[in-house]
Amino acid sequence: MRTLTRVTACLGALALVTGAIELLEGHIPVLSLAVLYLLGIIPVAVAWGIVYAVGVAIGSMLAFNFFFLPPLYTLTLQDDRNWFALLVFVFTAVVVSELASRSRRRAEEAEAALAALRELTAERERLAVEALEAEALRRSDALKTALLRAVSHDLRSPLMAILTSAGALAHGELSLEAEDRRELTETILSEAGRLDRLVGNLLDLSRLQAGAAAPEPGDWPVDDLVLQALDDVEAAARVEVVLPEDDPPLVHADRVQSERIVANLVENALRYSPPDEPVRVQVREAGSDVLVRVVDHGPGIPPSEAERIFEPFQRGSLAGTTRGAGLGLAIARGFAEANGGRVWVESHAGQGATFVLALPVAAARVEVPA
Repeated sequence: MRTLTRVTACLGALALVTGAIELLEGHIPVLSLAVLYLLGIIPVAVAWGIVYAVGVAIGSMLAFNFFFLPPLYTLTLQDDRNWFALLVFVFTAVVVSELASRSRRRAEEAEAALAALRELTAERERLAVEALEAEALRRSDALKTALLRAVSHDLRSPLMAILTSAGALAHGELSLEAEDRRELTETILSEAGRLDRLVGNLLDLSRLQAGAAAPEPGDWPVDDLVLQALDDVEAAARVEVVLPEDDPPLVHADRVQSERIVANLVENALRYSPPDEPVRVQVREAGSDVLVRVVDHGPGIPPSEAERIFEPFQRGSLAGTTRGAGLGLAIARGFAEANGGRVWVESHAGQGATFVLALPVAAARVEVPA
């Protein structure tokens, strides 16, 4: 059925071009009109290939001979030169048909190649999405594991210390000296503060990961932010602050989050520095940023860990037995980026570490009334 349809279409194209030549014969030399049969041959070659095109070319030659070359309505030719002209026409038609057929095949191959490329691209995109989902699941599992570890150890330790000390104070049969009672009370307060900071860090981390830590920026003198942050830091007496000699620059940031960044960086430095070594906080303006540098004398950070330590629940390999859930630096970087700033570390193993906070300079300085 398909072959019959194609043959019918070929005959229709042949008849259509023959009719067009009949209409033009009185205006244009008839031998020049033979080329019009290519208008029927080329579409056939493109659509169905060389076999059908050759058939149409031979049919075109016969039709042109029969209807337009003398003697008319016969397949004989009065002028022998017309045989050569017809043969050239058939040869030309076959060549054109072959070229058109090749063009069609190449177009089909190109379309097939394009379809294969699209399929490959779609497959790669699917695999990439699956890989991202697997990585997100892995990170989620790692986060849950680390969170359970933090809850099981870092929360349990202060709770046990508080319960033990409170139980000793509440025990009616124990005879405690005033010094003992003071030490137990200090233990309760210290561990309660540690517990409060840990819970606060967990809440801050969850807000950052949920995108719910939107800052409320303002313009603040950097010295006020640093000094206020130190009020919330234990062992702040070990911290040396170096401020600019000129008027302190203003930063454009959320005040509470900025103070939390500084406090976390200072607490981290104090945790890893020897007890007899101070931690230095240096403040200076550098172009469009205000830099707060926190310098410690701890074990330092190997270059391979310079980024990893800013991930949640990660601690440096040189941390030893130092306590900590590994949340402070992750929260510091998260709050810094939320305020258009940055936090990074400059360190070499065994040479201490310098954590740098960069916050944007405010557009204007605070005017002090005369």
